[in-house]
Amino acid sequence: MQTDFYNAYKRHWEDADYLFNDSRWANADHLYGYAAECGLKCLMRQFGMILDPATGSPYPQDRLHINDLWHRYEAYRAGFGAAAYLLPRPNPFVNWRISQRYAKEYWLYENL
Repeated sequence: MQTDFYNAYKRHWEDADYLFNDSRWANADHLYGYAAECGLKCLMRQFGMILDPATGSPYPQDRLHINDLWHRYEAYRAGFGAAAYLLPRPNPFVNWRISQRYAKEYWLYENL
């Protein structure tokens, strides 16, 4: 498998938009999380991150989902001196969990 975080970001974002516009918010929310994760990992690679899902990473702290990756991204951004790539605070994905893909839809609506 060849890793392409940018392509994955675009694909997940477009699919999330389709679902959102069809009022399928639970799955849209999940795909927006994947899109954000892929987008940040794309930037982090540009800032020096070594991560390839096919081969793993020498740094386990880089193998994170968006809710935790938000803070890890900052370490790469600051080290690279990329002031133009600041993220908003607080983290809008703080309540996003990969395990929510198993939750009942109504629970997600009530807890987003």
